[in-house]
Amino acid sequence: MLNPFLLMAAFYLIVAIVAAADAALTSFNLIPWFVGLPWLRVHFITLGVLTESAFAALPAFVAGRRGVETPATRWDMWLLLNAGLVVLLAGIPSISAALIITGGTLIFIAVTLLILQLRSIGGEKNQGTGSLKFYVSGLSYLLLGILIGTGLWVGWSEPLRIGIPKEAHIHANSWGFASLVFAGLLVDLLPALTGKPLASRRTINAIFWAMTLGALGLVLGPWLNGNLFVTVPGLALHIGATVALLVSLVRSLRTHGLFANAGAWHLTVSYLWILLPVLVAPLIILKVANIPGADIEATAPQALVYGWMGQFLYAVVPFLAARWLLRDPEARLGGNWLSLIAVNLGGILIWASIFLIDVREPLHAIAYVMLGVSLVAAAWETGVITLTALRRAEQRSLQAA
Repeated sequence: MLNPFLLMAAFYLIVAIVAAADAALTSFNLIPWFVGLPWLRVHFITLGVLTESAFAALPAFVAGRRGVETPATRWDMWLLLNAGLVVLLAGIPSISAALIITGGTLIFIAVTLLILQLRSIGGEKNQGTGSLKFYVSGLSYLLLGILIGTGLWVGWSEPLRIGIPKEAHIHANSWGFASLVFAGLLVDLLPALTGKPLASRRTINAIFWAMTLGALGLVLGPWLNGNLFVTVPGLALHIGATVALLVSLVRSLRTHGLFANAGAWHLTVSYLWILLPVLVAPLIILKVANIPGADIEATAPQALVYGWMGQFLYAVVPFLAARWLLRDPEARLGGNWLSLIAVNLGGILIWASIFLIDVREPLHAIAYVMLGVSLVAAAWETGVITLTALRRAEQRSLQAA
């Protein structure tokens, strides 16, 4: 049966192409800037492609790890998630508090139901083992990120005493949700690709706790108005866990000769983009002269989302689509050399625009052209797989009739 969450992930991947084209045209001053679109573009990746992929993949991976049948599609969750996304994505550019709160609430309910479903599939004895703990922890951070994000529009930040709510929201969604879910996906993905676990159980447990506690520090830091005694230990823990994860990933991919394909490079290089802000963060904290901290904080998330989250998904989404839409046991990582070069060049140009103020707009424009090219190159593969699966389903339906 076709997985409707994966179909929606492919849909949002295509929509992200349109958003990237809009950014390029805006930077070339060919169309007027539309308020809210920078964050709308980010949410096409984070809430669109990433969240839809999580709803599609996580129940199947948890069921497979336990050796039970993959559960049927929960249509209540599908409707809640997609209705919430449509309403939220309408509310962001129009800056409508009512739409943003409504959309956020619907997504919050859908994510809560997914957590309960995963815990039910995993069973009481398996709650602290394997990838399940990564998924539950990551989705819990997503709930926190939704709470903080929607609260920006109704004044929850003040009674909750959130010092820097926007930063806390970004950290919960990126360092919490995306980091932990990606780590869990690698724990499940590598055995499917190589036949061997990503790392020893002891190493995986250490990565989990360091990443989870590190994310907590990175959320509480801005919550406590930039408290360095919370932020710095959280950053150290999270980066230590990320480096350990990356080392294990590279070792496994290299051992099995997977670097011959672009997909393995997408996975590996994507993590360099989450490490880059760490090199700059101390300079911002110490207020080193000529370091445009405000510009970095405003612009760097765009490069982070495309370079890290987007690039990771370039490799993973086609694999999931081939594995579960085409039932292909030999599915491989997605992506190609064009998508690899274009997405990383786009991220480099976005970072360059932060420092080269005189040519910022042209650099932005070229960057989003590159990101658009990378999205097209990556989406083409996913689109072909999706269309093939839809045609097969249509043929089966006609034969049955």
